Amino acid sequence: MPVQRSFCRFCHANCAILVETEGDHVVRVSGDPEDPVFGGYTCIKGRQLPEAHHHPERLMASQKKTADGFVPIASEAALDEIAARLKALIDEHGPDSVAIYAGTYAFQNSAGVASAMAFAQGLGTRHFYTSVTLDQPAKVYTAFQYGQWQGGGHVFGEADVALFIGNNPIVSHYGPPGGLPPFSPSRRLRDAIEGGLKLIVADPRTSDVAALAHIHLAVKPGEDPALLAGMIHVILDERLCDEAFVQAHVDGLAELKEAVSGFPPAIAAARAGVSQADLVAAARMFAGGTKGSASTGTGPEMAGNGTLTQYLVSSLNILCGRFCREGEKSSIPRIFTPVTPRRAQVAAPMKLWGEGFAASRFRGLTHLMNEMPCNVLADEILTPGEGQIRALVSIGGNPMLAFPDQDKMARAVQSLDLFVSVDIRSQGVSARRSDYILAPLMCLERDDISSLSEWWYEIPYARYTEALIARPGDLLDEYEMLWELAKRLGTGLPLAGGLCPMDVCPDKQSFLDMAVAGCVVAPSQVRADSVDGRAVIYDDKHPIVEPAEPGHNARFDLAGGAMPAQLMAYGRDDPAAHGYPFRLISRRSRHRFNSTGGHLSALAAKRTTNPAHIHPDDLAGLGVTDGEMIRIASPHGEVHALAKASDALRRGVISMAHGYGDPDVGPDEVPMRGGSTNRLVCETSGYDPITGQALQSAIPVKVQRV
Repeated sequence: MPVQRSFCRFCHANCAILVETEGDHVVRVSGDPEDPVFGGYTCIKGRQLPEAHHHPERLMASQKKTADGFVPIASEAALDEIAARLKALIDEHGPDSVAIYAGTYAFQNSAGVASAMAFAQGLGTRHFYTSVTLDQPAKVYTAFQYGQWQGGGHVFGEADVALFIGNNPIVSHYGPPGGLPPFSPSRRLRDAIEGGLKLIVADPRTSDVAALAHIHLAVKPGEDPALLAGMIHVILDERLCDEAFVQAHVDGLAELKEAVSGFPPAIAAARAGVSQADLVAAARMFAGGTKGSASTGTGPEMAGNGTLTQYLVSSLNILCGRFCREGEKSSIPRIFTPVTPRRAQVAAPMKLWGEGFAASRFRGLTHLMNEMPCNVLADEILTPGEGQIRALVSIGGNPMLAFPDQDKMARAVQSLDLFVSVDIRSQGVSARRSDYILAPLMCLERDDISSLSEWWYEIPYARYTEALIARPGDLLDEYEMLWELAKRLGTGLPLAGGLCPMDVCPDKQSFLDMAVAGCVVAPSQVRADSVDGRAVIYDDKHPIVEPAEPGHNARFDLAGGAMPAQLMAYGRDDPAAHGYPFRLISRRSRHRFNSTGGHLSALAAKRTTNPAHIHPDDLAGLGVTDGEMIRIASPHGEVHALAKASDALRRGVISMAHGYGDPDVGPDEVPMRGGSTNRLVCETSGYDPITGQALQSAIPVKVQRV
């Protein structure tokens, strides 16, 4: 059987794989031991690509909903009908009546988000949404609001210290730049520790990475700002920061000092629920390193103070000068990203939201850079008036499971004049509510580039993979669907390289060249340079940090935006939620990627339900036995789950995963389907005032036996 090289697109790690095929049938997927970055690593999810491509539930034709259920429809006919309905809505209500949502699997297609954004811009709608504003929008905000070091931050491969706040990259395969890359993460972390890395982990549970930490700070859910402010207090008080770097490049230090003055170690540790000695030791350990970064995961950002938490993480890295200096190799070279200056200087702070940006009709929220926060989508659909959304196109997303307040989202979706999903199955919670399901190509049937994962590559590594098997029937790539709709509507697709030609749909390589125009090496060139589908390492393209420009005077601004005033307001808050003694936190699963993978046999065999992990002493106090059904209620809603004893959690904490649950089934089916934690979430209270992110972790809850 022929074996071909490619890379996996089950998640964003893009592991290098070997694919065995028999005709157009995928037989086996395994890691590529010759790849210089992955070295043969794959995860259990990626190895299920053969079943995913040939699963009996996979749609081999697009679907149209009728009174008798879904019926197959040719792609051309479906696009004709969808375009006609969109045009009628736009003619009557304007382009803002149409919304585009690019979900998890839009990101897994290297043309997915670029084509979705281009389609929205061509329509002229302000309603463009992606999953970024559901989980980690604060990273986008803080990356620009307080200034950026143009030389790049320290990379994990050269670090002698690392601080992980609520991220578990061994399972999630996600670590922000400077964090643990998703390339054989467990082995990579263990090797680094054996080589001398000092690891600090802040997490309410003993996660996979916390179990390896030199210092594990079992912080109370939602109290990461207290912990981080306390560490900054120690670093400033003991003059452990990089004083020369701060003097040369940082403004707002006095304001930050004033804000953290309310968090001396004793007070900060008490509020964070950790020992004072450990907090102080962690601050000294982090500041004592020569290279290494602090980084966060989804948990802290979803815990109610996401922007504040990310601001304090950025402040830690800035105070300790964790950046590449003049003459050093700049971090994360990025081949498919537009060329930017790599200089030993600060790019001036830039505001990405607020006045001057497209505004939502709700809660004073605006675009975050180019997209509207997801947590206004349901209200924008349900509320009459100018700009009301009447049509939604969801590309590779599952808003019924991803968005807060599942019942409200169900009402919103059902009230739409037109709901179109791009999905591989019709059984999904969101897809089955659609008027049309456009069935897409899957990853081994299309060309792609490794643009999504290059934010973790520490060397100039690039991949172009060609389609390994023929496309089934008349299925289309997502970008082809959107091109066809734009053609029918008479709108354009503005890309980085200019307007996409609209006479004939370009092939994938040509589209990618336009989508990432201005990058270091064009996708077509990477394809030409690749031998047998292997990665290409462009050693001569690794940028060196150049001197600062003469007269350049931009500086980090630690007093910019709403910070650090928000820290002082946080310090005055009473975190108690009377009547709700537990805090429910989010977690990742090895056997799901968000809501994807549960229908695959090897993954379903590992887990079908979504257990509520609780400390054994808490279970005993509740009179609940391991495996018993419980009812978890927040001030907003409730969910049922099977209790699972876990001494990896601190007391008072419940841990559950996202991506499970179904509003159409009752508690009796929870053991086989799991419950949705988003039923506990209200997007109109407790949300982040800057990004609009809902309180999706550290949720106050109470527990009852069923």
